[in-house]
Amino acid sequence: MAKSKKTPSNTIASNKKARFDFFIEEEFEAGIALEGWEVKSMRAGRTQLKESYVTIHQGELYLQGAHITPLISASTHITANPVRNRKLLMKRIEISRLIGQVERAGYTLAPLSLYWARGRAKLKIGLAKGKKQHDKRASIKDREWKRDQQRVLKGG
Repeated sequence: MAKSKKTPSNTIASNKKARFDFFIEEEFEAGIALEGWEVKSMRAGRTQLKESYVTIHQGELYLQGAHITPLISASTHITANPVRNRKLLMKRIEISRLIGQVERAGYTLAPLSLYWARGRAKLKIGLAKGKKQHDKRASIKDREWKRDQQRVLKGG
């Protein structure tokens, strides 16, 4: 029996900072072109998306700044670059639509989470607009208010 739903255990890494820094308008799923040692490291949970971003170069999308720490046992015969640019795999129509949004409408592409789907690594990308400082303060205030509500409900 195959699992088709994405569960939290399928998540490899998430970028919580992206949701704090940006308003996410729309989300997309993209495949990633990886090397063998990178897949092994991702299965071991040695991946970080915190400082990563998505760029457009010659009509293709690339994930830059994502850090995948190589396993010592998996990468003995090659020199592994933990922060190399990784090509993202999407349909041409989706890529051209994203390029239009980024170049004309002033959006940016932020990586949100990395997860396994049907045995393949997928990256969730968000079409995002940057938040101003006062928007970030409002997000913090809302988060603290929700936390206080939970405390009151739990204690009372």
